[in-house]
Amino acid sequence: MSERRRILLDGSATTVSVDGDRLVAADGRSVVASEAVHLPPSVPTKIICVHLNHTSRVWEFMVKLPPAPTYFHKPTSSLLGHRGHVVRPERCKYLNYEGEVVIVIGRPCRNVGPDEASAYIAGYTIGNDFGLHDFRDTDAGSMLRVKGSDTMCPVGPGLVEGWDFADKTLRTLVNGEARQEGNTAEMNWDMHYLVADLARTVTLLPGDMVFSGTPAGSRPVEPGDVVTVEVEGLGALTNTVVAGPEPVRSDCGAQPSESEEVISTAFGGDWEFRGIRPPRRD
Repeated sequence: MSERRRILLDGSATTVSVDGDRLVAADGRSVVASEAVHLPPSVPTKIICVHLNHTSRVWEFMVKLPPAPTYFHKPTSSLLGHRGHVVRPERCKYLNYEGEVVIVIGRPCRNVGPDEASAYIAGYTIGNDFGLHDFRDTDAGSMLRVKGSDTMCPVGPGLVEGWDFADKTLRTLVNGEARQEGNTAEMNWDMHYLVADLARTVTLLPGDMVFSGTPAGSRPVEPGDVVTVEVEGLGALTNTVVAGPEPVRSDCGAQPSESEEVISTAFGGDWEFRGIRPPRRD
């Protein structure tokens, strides 16, 4: 396996390789990894995420798995790098983490089968599919503001080539305490299937990202919390939650909500089944 990262080096976006605790550019310039300003490891034209994939998440929400994957979209303006600050806007309360493995496309991909998909994948990285569930009542299911608000898409720290996704552990920690733990073996559709499924009708381009789903255990976090997603063989992505410098404007548009849908989703129970099981707050 090999890993490359994108960082700001002397003010410019630069691709670097990992050499122990240092990041080294092709021209020999280097920086200590812990001091580098990390950028997302690719520059995507689109970021696509699968709704449900991990069996534990399906059980947690007490829903039936659909017969095929369904997806949503995060705008590229939501991207954030390793150690960047995730902003929870003022007047919002329900900012949830979701640790995931992210597929990064390496070359134009259209109309390929699952057995061909690996040839179109540049590598894998770690993502945290943050969601601002205060806006869960809006946008008719597209989750544009839930999943697409600024800083809701941390990705990194690097792009790992040659990683085998089979039977790998994924863990999300908040302030060092494990909150999510899953394994790629519990995914109902693997990485190759997701790429092939999307590429039937959507041309995937180099740098595009596909989030592959999260296990059970997503819960709200607070400003000051440090959230780390660890994936076996891919490293660790760490971000700190901060309070937004200004509130969401109240003079137009849908406002942050504390409806049953918002609360139940944020605490791990699908709102459609709130009559069967009350929202969990642990």
